[in-house]
Amino acid sequence: MKELPPIPRVADAPDRLFEEGHLWLLEKVDGAGFRFQLQQSGLVRFGDRTRVYDDPDAVPEPYQHAVRHVRENLDRDALRSAVDDVEDVVFFGEAMHHRTIAYDWERTPSFLGVDVWSADAGKFRPPDAVEAIFEGIGLEPVNVFERECRARHFDPDSYTVPQSDWYDGPAEGVVVRNKRGQRAKILHPEIRERDEPAPIDASAEEAAAAYATRGRFRKLAERLEERGRPVTFEPLYERVLEDITREAHVRLHHGQSNVEMGDFRSEVAALTREFLDERTNGAAG
Repeated sequence: MKELPPIPRVADAPDRLFEEGHLWLLEKVDGAGFRFQLQQSGLVRFGDRTRVYDDPDAVPEPYQHAVRHVRENLDRDALRSAVDDVEDVVFFGEAMHHRTIAYDWERTPSFLGVDVWSADAGKFRPPDAVEAIFEGIGLEPVNVFERECRARHFDPDSYTVPQSDWYDGPAEGVVVRNKRGQRAKILHPEIRERDEPAPIDASAEEAAAAYATRGRFRKLAERLEERGRPVTFEPLYERVLEDITREAHVRLHHGQSNVEMGDFRSEVAALTREFLDERTNGAAG
């Protein structure tokens, strides 16, 4: 699959980006680079920023929430109707789990679309088309701060990064794009200076009790029911683990966390069974 080139800072911006034409200003979100491609078979092939996984189950655990989100929300029929060959198109976005910024995870989708590559055209699609394409296939594009801003009227040196759409605080930055495929980024001066969340200093049992709460179980059980799916062990357990990973990714998977993940998963499994037993007994009563 096509790789998304790194976005330069404004000091290294492409020639004439700020001299002619019109600019789109998009929120730069603090996610992990993620891409996918629909295969002729109907299966979806996934990749992170550097690797590609032919088997979705081989995608690393921190990205599994984004895998599920794309597989459940992608409108395959709409995509097939829009292009001659679905494998010509690669979709790029961000897997939204906790890195530096603690977004509002209830309103932030697991995947936000940022770009679309067309092999047939041999280029990335312009920003207005990207927005429409993601919306047309059932996925949310990253939000736009400003559309069609005249390049000559935009001063990147005096620009103030706006508030984020996804939590009550400033955006990580802004991606400046034009319709010729040129782009650059303006980073918020304070975001990268924030300390990483402290690693979890607790046993696997204590960590599971703190994160695999009854409220989380109830919320995800209700979402399964809303989709017309049975609330049984495997789907509920997987969704609880994915939900916890989004919120506590950096504390569980980085730094000096004392939590042994195999034990943590076992504890969450036990709490899942306990919740389902209580739910069944409550319904019977």
